[in-house]
Amino acid sequence: MKHVIALDVGGTGIKAALVGPDHELLYEARRPTGRDRGTDAVVAGILDFTAELRAVGLRQYGQAAAAAGVAVPGIVDETNGTAVYSANLGWRDLPLRDLLSARLDGMPVALGHDVRTGGLAEGRIGAGKGADRFLFLALGTGIAGAIGIDGRIEAGAHGYAGELGHIVVRPGGPLCGCGGHGCLESVASASAVSRAWARASGDGAADAAACARAVTAGDPAARAVWQEAVGALADGLVIGLTLLDPHTLIIGGGLAEAGETLFTPLRAAVAERVTFQKVPHIVPATLGDTAGCLGAGLRAWDLLVPPAGTPGLPRPTDRLTRPTEVSA
Repeated sequence: MKHVIALDVGGTGIKAALVGPDHELLYEARRPTGRDRGTDAVVAGILDFTAELRAVGLRQYGQAAAAAGVAVPGIVDETNGTAVYSANLGWRDLPLRDLLSARLDGMPVALGHDVRTGGLAEGRIGAGKGADRFLFLALGTGIAGAIGIDGRIEAGAHGYAGELGHIVVRPGGPLCGCGGHGCLESVASASAVSRAWARASGDGAADAAACARAVTAGDPAARAVWQEAVGALADGLVIGLTLLDPHTLIIGGGLAEAGETLFTPLRAAVAERVTFQKVPHIVPATLGDTAGCLGAGLRAWDLLVPPAGTPGLPRPTDRLTRPTEVSA
């Protein structure tokens, strides 16, 4: 069976799969990233894992994978195949695509940003399937997004498109990891809600999931924390939909696991804030933690058969040079 290799590299673990032509996960495996052993060991582990997946495909299907797709965190130059910077994994200007292709005997390899790659999967085969314009937002430790246009993800001129987490929604507010104050990420991410609820509840171990449960139970302090986060998120989303006019807004990440405790007040808050704008369908992500591998698989398949309406893959972009990281 024709198949591709897909890797979703995270700060603590690597998810991998062999993906078939109909986006089925034919084989799945996971292992630690091993960042405690240093950057060189992380890179060696990625190369070894990919080679092992190639061997699995040869053994099970009698042929090598046709291509590979890899999603990594940090700043990624998708055009040149370079993992530009990752604070968590310690690399800088790593030619990961070329290293992987050499290890795989010249196999074509696509390298992508982890959130944009997961957003690609959600938009094309997940919650946004059928929408020609969508916005994907991951609400986790930070907030990052992906802009979907006609079956592809818009990376922007310098690779920073979709960073809604760094829209300032509370000027002069909490310090953000990017160096700004009052960014959406600093007040409405899962980690921000966790910090706010820990302060409000007096429980240093309290987290966003505990806050959501307290909201459901009717705790007034939890509701105040939750309403502040939802209001800030709605403010940021209205800016996003004003600029991008998506048909569908897909929300994933840890905070989205609160379900309607999040989505019901969020839909209402967005509707209250719009004037002339069209409110998109606001829906939860559906692919869970398989989104990264499925998106990496899509990137690999796109090397072989570009999606309809895509004017060449990858789209030319300027070389990335900024030595900062704005999303996990």
